[in-house]
Amino acid sequence: MSRIRIGLDAMGGDYAPVEAIKGAFMAAGLPEFANVDIVLLGEHKLIEESLSAQGITHSFEIIDAPDTISMSEHPTKAVSAKRNSSIMVGLKMLAEGKLDGFASAGNTGAMMVGSLYTVRTIEGILRPAISTILPRPSGNHGVMLDAGANADVKPDVLVQFANIGSIYANSIMGIEKPRVGLLNIGEEKEKGNILTQATYPLLEDDRFIDFIGNVEGRDLFTDKADVVVCDGFTGNIVLKACEGMFYQLMKRGVKDDYLSQFNFENYGGSPILGVNKPVIIGHGISKAKTFVNMIKLTQDVITSNFIDSIKAQL
Repeated sequence: MSRIRIGLDAMGGDYAPVEAIKGAFMAAGLPEFANVDIVLLGEHKLIEESLSAQGITHSFEIIDAPDTISMSEHPTKAVSAKRNSSIMVGLKMLAEGKLDGFASAGNTGAMMVGSLYTVRTIEGILRPAISTILPRPSGNHGVMLDAGANADVKPDVLVQFANIGSIYANSIMGIEKPRVGLLNIGEEKEKGNILTQATYPLLEDDRFIDFIGNVEGRDLFTDKADVVVCDGFTGNIVLKACEGMFYQLMKRGVKDDYLSQFNFENYGGSPILGVNKPVIIGHGISKAKTFVNMIKLTQDVITSNFIDSIKAQL
């Protein structure tokens, strides 16, 4: 098996470059990454200084990218103005086949826009999506999309999300025949807004997915559906509400095995679903453990042939 090259944005995230580099070093020492070469992208001098300060002697390949896109910058303007940023250099290398996957905890909007300009969407995909994991008390996991990339969508886009989500659940999560639910305010077919009412019959007629009907907010953390589909506006509110509740309970000292599954550090990030190459977006407050899991997720997306499966189905 040929070696896998994963690019990691060393300048991405609130704790860059220290935590990204620490995570890369931790991953480099693990047996599951024996076939992986981790390439660090960012300002060469800062990366070298951080490696030295942490006493890391591992010989990482470093790609100099002197510009940095901050979290607060406008994505489209930043992508256009900062071609030498770690995000844009990484995505360009990925598009050119110099990397097999690219991961960053940097500006999410810049990652999305940059991916559309460089890696581009898979032919036939109307809108790429971001997914989020749905932990269940049973120990199983579901997936919800979109989690924030597309605030406004049309019914045919939600149908594509259902197909992409099904392939993701099968290829990455190992669910043999994923059940798809449409997030709504009631179980009945007639419930919902104009978008969900128009989407329901399209999902019913889609022979590539196992559509089980509408699911409600209370169903998200049960085993009712493996894939939950919604627009990015709704999905992002659900995601942020769960994060807020998790942090409030943690502050109060609540300890529970199920609650710990809501800790984003355990998942690393989310792939941009629908682009031609593996691009992983991590949380801005990622620390070393999260970066290890981010690298692991990137490796899984690369080796699963998930993207080829989307191309074949579409």
